[in-house]
Amino acid sequence: EVQLVESGGGSVKAGGSLRLSCVMSGLPFDEYSIAWDRQTPGKSREEIACVGRSGADTYYGDSVKGRFTISRDNVKKIVYLQMDRLKPEDTAVYQCAVANNDCGLRLRWGQGTRVTVFP
Repeated sequence: EVQLVESGGGSVKAGGSLRLSCVMSGLPFDEYSIAWDRQTPGKSREEIACVGRSGADTYYGDSVKGRFTISRDNVKKIVYLQMDRLKPEDTAVYQCAVANNDCGLRLRWGQGTRVTVFP
């Protein structure tokens, strides 16, 4: 069974930082790209970052580019999302997802971890 478990969410003041982690099991970790998406009530899911299988290729949504950094450790089978200079509009539930090679398709999401950024 494929499982993705996110952690690291919480509440932070605007301008602060958080680091999210995603642990995946049930699939060969280094054969898949891994993405981070986020969702707020009443809005569609937003794709914000993705990292390729080796970690060399990364993709970011415009809303987080320059503030968030995605990385992966294929030995520990963990993907990280370092979030800096957080804004209130970053408030959402953040989910990691297994993705296809070019990060164009999400195959499975985790349950998510909540991030709240207050002014």
